[in-house]
Amino acid sequence: MLKLKRYENNPILLPSITNDWEKGGAFNGSVSKMDGSYVMAYRAMTPKKFYLDANIQLSSIGIAKSSDGINFTDHFQLIKPEEEWEKYGCEDPRITFIDGKFYIFYTALSGYPFSANNIKVAVAVSKDLKKIDDKHLVTPFNAKAMGLFPEKINGKYFAFLSANTDKPPAKIGVASFEKIEDLGDENYWKKWYQDVEKHTLPLLRHTRDQVEAGAVPVKTEKGWLFIYSLIRNYYSNDKVFTVEAALLDSINPLTIKERTGNALLMPEEPYELYGNIPNVVFPTGAQIIGDELYVYYGAADTSTAVASCRLEEILNAIKPKQKDIPLNPRIKFERIKSNPILEPISERKWESKAVFNPAAIYENGKVHILYRAMGEDNKSVIGYAVSTDGETINERLPYPVYTPREPFEMKIKEGNFGCEDPRVVRIDDRFYMTYTAFDGGENPPRVVLSSIKADDFLNRRWEWEKPILISPPNIDDKDASLFPKKIKDKYVFLHRINDDIWIDFFDDLKFENNKYLDGSIMMHTRVDHWDQKKIGIAGPPIETGKGWLLLYHGINETGIYKVGACLLDIESPDTILSRLSYPIFEPEEKYEKEGLVNNVVFPCGNVVIDKTLYIYYGGADKVLGVAKMDLKMLLDELSKYQI
Repeated sequence: MLKLKRYENNPILLPSITNDWEKGGAFNGSVSKMDGSYVMAYRAMTPKKFYLDANIQLSSIGIAKSSDGINFTDHFQLIKPEEEWEKYGCEDPRITFIDGKFYIFYTALSGYPFSANNIKVAVAVSKDLKKIDDKHLVTPFNAKAMGLFPEKINGKYFAFLSANTDKPPAKIGVASFEKIEDLGDENYWKKWYQDVEKHTLPLLRHTRDQVEAGAVPVKTEKGWLFIYSLIRNYYSNDKVFTVEAALLDSINPLTIKERTGNALLMPEEPYELYGNIPNVVFPTGAQIIGDELYVYYGAADTSTAVASCRLEEILNAIKPKQKDIPLNPRIKFERIKSNPILEPISERKWESKAVFNPAAIYENGKVHILYRAMGEDNKSVIGYAVSTDGETINERLPYPVYTPREPFEMKIKEGNFGCEDPRVVRIDDRFYMTYTAFDGGENPPRVVLSSIKADDFLNRRWEWEKPILISPPNIDDKDASLFPKKIKDKYVFLHRINDDIWIDFFDDLKFENNKYLDGSIMMHTRVDHWDQKKIGIAGPPIETGKGWLLLYHGINETGIYKVGACLLDIESPDTILSRLSYPIFEPEEKYEKEGLVNNVVFPCGNVVIDKTLYIYYGGADKVLGVAKMDLKMLLDELSKYQI
C-alpha cells in the first residue's frame, strides 16, 4: 500500500513572527513553476483579533519563492481583503500559470458568522506576481478550492472546484470554458450549478464522508493526476483527514480512469496533530520534480508541509476500476447439513435464550468452540463445545467457562450486558481472547483482553487472567482480534470504531498508563456496495501463502449481515492486497433469517482443516452454525480482485 513519504525537515513554511499578517498561520500552499523556479501561493493568517464586527483570524494570500520546490523564502503578501465580497478573508489559494499569466483562485469570505451564503470563490490575475492586475468574484454559489488546469484540453480551459462545501455533501466538479473571460460569466455558473450532478467527479466513498478538491492536477503520460482530500466521518467528532489521488482522463477530465484504494497520507506527525485545527492534512499543491511527485499540504491549519513518492510508484498504485468483475457471487460458503449445530437449552438458565457468535480454534486435532450464550436475564457468558471433525459437536460443557466479573461488564440497566462475541488466537504458550464488554447502560461497548495458559485451556482449567479494557472510554469499539503471531516484533490488533476496520501495532500487551487501541483505519466501507454502511472483522486473520486471509461482516442500508473476504500483506497487514466485490455468505435459511435479530450470519471463528476453511457463526443471534469452503478456491478468487 503506497504511502507518501514526508520531507524530513517538515514543515517547509511556518508562521512568521515578524509579519503580523502571517503570525497565526502559513498553510495550504499551492505551487506553480515560473522561469525554472517555483512560486507558492499560500494562506496567511493573523493571530485572533477584533476586525470589523468579528473576533477572527484574518486570512490573506502570501507568496513565497523557491529554486528547488522545497526551500521557500521571500515571503510577501499579495492578496488581502479589500472588496466587499472578500472583506472577512481570502483563503486557500490554487495557483496556475497559463497564457503568460498567473491565475490565483481563492475562497472569498463576505460575511460573518461564516455560512454557505457568504463563502464563494474569487480569482486574482497577475502577470508577474508583483501586483494584481484584476480580481473578481467567480461563483455565485457556495464553493471553495477552485483551480485551473495548467494547459488547454482540446482548445478549452478546464477548472475544478468544490461546490456546496458549507451545505454538504460537497461535490468536486469540473467546468470548461471556450474563453478565459468566461470564468466570470455569472449566467454560465448559474446554469452549471443547476446541473451540478452532471459535472461531479464521483469520489465520495460513503455518505458520512466529505470530499474537497485538492491540488491543481499534474499531467502524466497516463492522464491528469488529481490529488484531493477525503474527510472520513465528516459529520462526527471523529473526523479523519486523508489524502487520496485519482487519475482523470487526459481528454475528458470529468472521467475518472483510476483511483487509489487507500489514504496516501493521514495526520500522524506532531505538526499535523497540533495547531489551529488539530489532526489535519489538507492537500493543496502538487508538482512533478524530476521523477518525483511532490504533494504540498496544510498541516493542522498552521504550517505547510510536503510529502513525496516516485511518480512511477503512484501511477502503478492507482489501479483501474474493475468494471468487468461481477458483483454477484461466483463462489460462496456451503452450509453443513446438520446446521444449526448448537441451539439454546431451556433447562440451562445461562444459555436458555440464545447461543451464537462463537470463537473457534483448532488445537490437538480438535476444534475448540467458545460461544456467546444468553439466558432470560440477557446476560452474555461464554460456553464451550468441542468438534473433532469440524462439523459435529462431540461434547458441550454444562456450565459457562467465562462469565462477567468486572464493573464494565456487569448489569447497570435492563437489557443486554456481559461478555459478547469472543475471538481467540494462540501466541506461543497462551490463548488470547478478545471480546466486547457491555454494561447495558449509557457507556458504549468496549474491547476487553484476557488470556489463559495453553496448558490450562487444553486441560480445562479455566484460570483466565484478569480482563482489561483495551479500547478508550466513550468510543463504540468492538469486533476485535489479535493476529495469531507477532509481525515485525509487534502485536497487531484489528477492531471496529464506528463503521470501519482499524489496525493497531503494540510492543506489548500490558496496556498500562491509559494506553488504548487507537491506530488507523485499515479498511473502509464502500459506496454502492453490499458493505456500504458498516464493516467489522469475522474471525481472526488466517496466514496463507498469499497473504493474511481476513473474513469480515458488512451491511448496507437493508441491515442484512453478510460476509466478505480480503487479503492483507503478510509483512505489512495494513496493506490490502485484494478484496472481493461481492459477499460469499449471507442469510438464506430460516434459522438465519428469524431469531432475536433477523437476517444475520455473524462469524467470530474460523479454522482450516485439511485445506478446508470452516467458519463458525451466529444465526439470527439465536443459534450456532457452520459453513465451509475450499481454501484454495477462495484464494484463487481473491487473486482476481487485486487492489
